[in-house]
This record gives sequence, C-alpha cells and structure tokens, in this order.
Amino acid sequence: MTNILDDYALISPLRYRNNWLKLAIVAFGLLAGVSSNSPIPPFFMTICMAFATVFLGKAPLKLYLKLLVAPLGFAGMGALIIAFFSGTGPELYSLSLLGYPLTVRADGLALALLVLARSVSGMCCLYFLSLTTPMIELFAVLKATRLPDSVIELSMLIYRYIFVFLEMALSIKYAQTVRLGYGNFRHSFHSYSMLVSTLFIRSWEQGERLFVSMDSRCYNGKMSLFENKRPVKAPELLLTSIYFLATLALLHFTKNIQIV
Repeated sequence: MTNILDDYALISPLRYRNNWLKLAIVAFGLLAGVSSNSPIPPFFMTICMAFATVFLGKAPLKLYLKLLVAPLGFAGMGALIIAFFSGTGPELYSLSLLGYPLTVRADGLALALLVLARSVSGMCCLYFLSLTTPMIELFAVLKATRLPDSVIELSMLIYRYIFVFLEMALSIKYAQTVRLGYGNFRHSFHSYSMLVSTLFIRSWEQGERLFVSMDSRCYNGKMSLFENKRPVKAPELLLTSIYFLATLALLHFTKNIQIV
C-alpha cells in the first residue's frame, strides 16, 4: 500500500515536463492505435511508450512488467477467442475440444493480432501518463480546461479517500485474520459482513469530520489548484514531432499490409 503509481510519478524526471505535451502524446497514441488497420503502428507505439516510461521516466522495469501482466492476460484471452471464433480465409490451425472443432483462419488471426496490438499500445500510453504525472497535476490541468469545479473537487476527494479506506480495510482484515476470522466459510462470511459494515460507518464518520474541518477553515465551495507553468523545450518538441511523424508514416504505409 506504500507504493502506488503516484509515488513513482512524484519521483519521475518526466514529472517536470509540460503536462499538456504529455497529454497530447497520450491522446495521439490512443487515437492512432484505434485508427490503425495494421498491428505494426500500435506495436511501434508500445515500444516508444515503454521506452519513455522506463528509461526516460525511470519507472522500475519490474513494476512496469507487473502492471502489464493482468491487462495483457485479459487482452490475450480476448485475442484467442477472436482468433478461434471469427474470420474467414485459409485455415491455419485446427483442433478438437470435447468433440467441437476449433479453427484459426487467416482473417481471424489478423483481427486478433490487431486487437491485441491496439490494447497493448493503449495500456502503455495510459501507463506513461500514470507513471510520469501525479494526479494533483492532472487535476490542475482539468481545472484549466474549464470543467465544473464540483466535478474536479469530487474527483479529488474520491481519489484521496480510496486509498485511505483501502488501507483501513486491509488493517481490519489483517486484525480479523490473526484472530482466525476466516478459518471457515461461516466465520469468513461473518468477518466480511463486519468488515463492510465497519468500513461504511467509518466512511460516514470521516465524511462528517471532513465537512466540519473544511467549514472551520472557511471553505467557500472552491478548492484552489495551481498549475505549474513549464514551457515546452526544443528537444522535447523535436522528439515528440519525430514520434508523431514516424507513427503517421507507419499508419499510411501499413494500412493495406496484412500480417497474416
């Protein structure tokens, strides 16, 4: 619980780069990924985003690979289902499962690779933003976009108290576990019910204390957020332009290329 994504974003060298530029890079990557007709551009963006996050942003490689495991497994299972249950064209591979024939065809495999590439590139783009930009700075950027203050302030409070109550829930569960509260199904059900009810009461009490403390500090309905002005430097602009142009070139030259 002590190592969340914001902790790595706070110590990342890319934290001190222009936030609007990072958002533009991520938005461009997401749009280019879903617009690609070939898996080559998304895989290229995956490599670029992973390099920027790990080598430029100094995110631990082991952590980065752990973050990719769960969504990559989900995307891989989806790609397998697409490969076996969709597509036409020449038969590439077939097997029998419980008497039911499963066949991988050329179009199905091509679509599966494309979906997998798009999913991985999108994940890497979002991890680039998460591991290089603290949430408080993202909230400041959202405030500059003229979103309603109530939406931003609620988002800030929700984000803050997710971790407060998660840590509280883990502490309660640990105390229950050392007292054999999860020794069998009946005890587990009772302990889990107590955990949920206690956490609900604690959340209600914390909300009331927060309201009183904010009122006592003359809260007038608005929280002040200050965005750090960081100009875009020439090397950053040059590197970003090369990345954009290379991706656009790949999108153009691979739009009619079939991997399978």
